[in-house]
Amino acid sequence: MTIPQEHHLQAVFPTPFHARTAAANTLNVWHRWRDYTVADAYFDVSLEYTALRNACTVFDLSPMTKHLITGPDALSFMNRLVTRDVAKLKPGRVGYTVWCDDEGQVVDDGTIFHLREGVYRLCSQERQLDWLHASGLGFEVAIQEDTHDVAALALQGPTSCAVLKRLGLAGIETLTPFGIRSFAFEGGELTVSRTGFTGDLGYELWIDPELALMLWDRLFDVGAPVGIKPMGTHALEMSRIEAGFIQAGVDFLPADRAIRAGRTRSPFELDLAWLVDFGKSHFTGRRALLAEQARGSRYRLVKLDVEGNKPARDAYIYDRRRKNVGVVTSSMWSPAAKSNIALASVEMPYGAPGGELWAEIYYQKELKWSRFMARCTVVEGPFYSPARRRATPAADF
Repeated sequence: MTIPQEHHLQAVFPTPFHARTAAANTLNVWHRWRDYTVADAYFDVSLEYTALRNACTVFDLSPMTKHLITGPDALSFMNRLVTRDVAKLKPGRVGYTVWCDDEGQVVDDGTIFHLREGVYRLCSQERQLDWLHASGLGFEVAIQEDTHDVAALALQGPTSCAVLKRLGLAGIETLTPFGIRSFAFEGGELTVSRTGFTGDLGYELWIDPELALMLWDRLFDVGAPVGIKPMGTHALEMSRIEAGFIQAGVDFLPADRAIRAGRTRSPFELDLAWLVDFGKSHFTGRRALLAEQARGSRYRLVKLDVEGNKPARDAYIYDRRRKNVGVVTSSMWSPAAKSNIALASVEMPYGAPGGELWAEIYYQKELKWSRFMARCTVVEGPFYSPARRRATPAADF
């Protein structure tokens, strides 16, 4: 994809797949993701979600911010930047991670792709080039945002592996979760990672923008017999809440964008303590996180099974004495879990697993607003996590 020299004057770019996504978007519902136009829904949100959980869907992932990190100090830089030990991430593997400011507050979360020895790609929702360059002072490392140079699709759902086998990717069923493998495709290279944001069996496909439309067409040709459909951001949002995945700007406020003190969260406060490795050398925020570990955290992120069927959107959370102790950050009625579910940030020590909280829910029906105090049970683990998500070899279904 050729980006004009005056790209800073252009408000929004089409993704490399836009010619196909525009033709498929019968609802004509779009939004701006970073500097790209992406579909919120194509034909029906409920049916797109149903296709994801019962067949497979394709989501245009191209706007995901991508940073290529290379050089002799690439590993040292990555370990200085993020909280997990990147030395344990071998070539051909992907790892989820977070990075913090000096106060131990999360700047963003994302995935590290260890493409080959000394070559990493860091993917995130937010643009991080300024933060990465500031963090790279003193390291012999090259940092380049290559979002425009890589087209990407998320192929997710139980028949996703079957589609890739039909595409001719020999041995794809043996790719383990968070693994990476490359294949020849139409004179170029198609990189496939067994990753995704849906909590289901799925893959992410990375390719040169010049081959993007050909990849889309081939996927839909071979995938038609197993129910492949396009999917927009609304259905993706449903699936990521069911999986218990957090989203920047929704479930936490990026620390480098916060205005008010106390509104940000640490990894411990986002249920991500497992990503903090104090056994490795210094990383940004380490001292603050050690202090927090010693004194205790202010908040914790909890998963709630909410009474009734009214989503607890932006609801306040109360204890049994009706003291306000938190707020819902994400919520929905889950078709897969057959339950009213939510993610919430609550004050410590509230929100222990198995504990009981209350959500103050307001909803409107025929111009009448009603208030409902819904009992909430704190649950552990994802709301929906099918065995096929982790099974290797992946089945065709």
